[in-house]
Amino acid sequence: MRESSRLTFSLIAVIFSALCAMAQQFTLMAPQRVFKGEKFAVTYRLTNAQGGEPRVPQINGCQLLFGPSVTTRQSYQVSGNGQTSSQSSTDFTYTYRADQTGDFTIGSATIQANGKTLKTKPQTLTIVESPAAGRQQSDRQPSTNRPVSIDDIETQSADRAVSANDVFVRIILSKSTAYEQEAIECTIKLYTKFGISQFFPTKQPSFDGFLIEEVNFQSSLNQEETYNGQRYLVALLKKCIIYPQKSGKLTINSGNYDLNVIQYSNTNLGFLSLSTPREKKIQVTSNTASIDIKPLPTPKPEGFTGAVGKFDISSRLVGNSFRTNEPATLIYTITGTGNIKYVKEPVIDFPTEFELYDPKSDYDTKVVGNNVSGTMTTEYTFVPQSVGKFTIGADKFVYFDPSKNDYVTLTTPSYPISVIQGSESVDKQDVEVKNKDILHIMTGSKSPTHGHRPVIGQWWYWMIYLLMAGGLWGSVRIYGRNVARSADIRGMRLAKANKVARQRLKTAATFMQSGNNSDRFYEELLKATWGYLSDKLGIPVSQLSRENVSAELTSYGADEQLCSTVISILDQCEMARYAPAATHSELEKIYNEAPEAINNLETIKRK
Repeated sequence: MRESSRLTFSLIAVIFSALCAMAQQFTLMAPQRVFKGEKFAVTYRLTNAQGGEPRVPQINGCQLLFGPSVTTRQSYQVSGNGQTSSQSSTDFTYTYRADQTGDFTIGSATIQANGKTLKTKPQTLTIVESPAAGRQQSDRQPSTNRPVSIDDIETQSADRAVSANDVFVRIILSKSTAYEQEAIECTIKLYTKFGISQFFPTKQPSFDGFLIEEVNFQSSLNQEETYNGQRYLVALLKKCIIYPQKSGKLTINSGNYDLNVIQYSNTNLGFLSLSTPREKKIQVTSNTASIDIKPLPTPKPEGFTGAVGKFDISSRLVGNSFRTNEPATLIYTITGTGNIKYVKEPVIDFPTEFELYDPKSDYDTKVVGNNVSGTMTTEYTFVPQSVGKFTIGADKFVYFDPSKNDYVTLTTPSYPISVIQGSESVDKQDVEVKNKDILHIMTGSKSPTHGHRPVIGQWWYWMIYLLMAGGLWGSVRIYGRNVARSADIRGMRLAKANKVARQRLKTAATFMQSGNNSDRFYEELLKATWGYLSDKLGIPVSQLSRENVSAELTSYGADEQLCSTVISILDQCEMARYAPAATHSELEKIYNEAPEAINNLETIKRK
């Protein structure tokens, strides 16, 4: 009986050891057959044991892409008699790519678990070419050999390089040739066959020789476009209307961009394929775009101030009766399509008896197609100073029509007006004068004497004479200097340069304080800076560029730091017009830099 009990205990121990050995397992799970070029997963599973990372063999004919990816599982089970049991497993998954056809062996992998060394059994792996029947030619090729398609993420695999034909940026101009000041549409687009997770411009294209009118839009990567026979997802990066300021071949230089494209790692799990998105950072440089600019025909007619496009004009006088010392208004309206935002205010021929105020202009414009249309309204306020009949002269507006290749002259009517006496400009007081009809008889000596001394002999006579002679001499000198200054047109422009720039800066300050008009702020700041440099250097704005400004300032006598400051202001204004809306502190910073630079330029004299 005792020997029977010993035998039973030994049998139970053997069975328990066998069950423990069966419970702790290290197994291999891998496909037996894959296609060349495909990615597939090899998983090593450790069951009911704790261990470190396994040592796996190299698989001939395959490339290890990444791994291991570790996944842990835990399960619990309750039996009918109320007993519970648990089972745990840890999967180590490696991803490979099949590169060569043939039969290969996945060797044994080992792992140290619970103080024991566990091994997997070897397995045969067969790599074959894709089947020739029952599939389209594009499916027979490995995904890395097929062109990238926006609809097929298998072609957007993470192991392939992103070519210049897959992702690029284009600068597109609506015309290949144009006249000076003629509107040209410029669009900058991103073309991609991959998804984009991040986009950042590191260098914006430069528009030297152009004035720019920005166009607001909502950018999104949801448009499809066919270019060179291939389909792309397209995002509009920038749209603007540009106006060339000089003739010749003008070039828009390329920009640089940093992008994160989305590619996919495709993993074959045997019964399914898993695609995992991965980001890849690339750099893209846009193309350059050139356009031939023709000069405006010469001779230019009298009254032409640079308007190019197609326009119409009208004017109206507000009111029917006019009185002295009471303000009146003449409204002048220009409507049309072209560079209307840069049309100069007309010079109206008002009578000299009228006091004039600075005209006030207002622009209402919008982009229509590849041009800008709108209205420019200018109000002239004047105050008649004299009674009588007067005439406000007719005005002549001249513009160049590119469609006709010719100048067009429009005129507004003259306005005869009658001015009657109005309110006095100064207060008058009645003065009471008391007269006496009969004066008292003067009493005194009966033999009066009258002494006589010539005025020419008085000292004060010669003093007055000398003062008058000195005043005459000074008046002649001042008159001669004014005549010489009037003849020196460039000198007059130089003298007025700072004043005009200050007026522009005041307008820019108004837009800055409004808080929601940063585009107009940078536009006025650019006009102030370019206009001041034009007057200071004696060079028309159309002939100024970023390059020659630095050279001209240096030859004028400005030091290198001052030149860099001026160029930096121009660059910041240009860049800010492409970038998102700036904060108030950024606007205030560049606004403070501009007058400081102008003040420094005022202190230098031409060498």
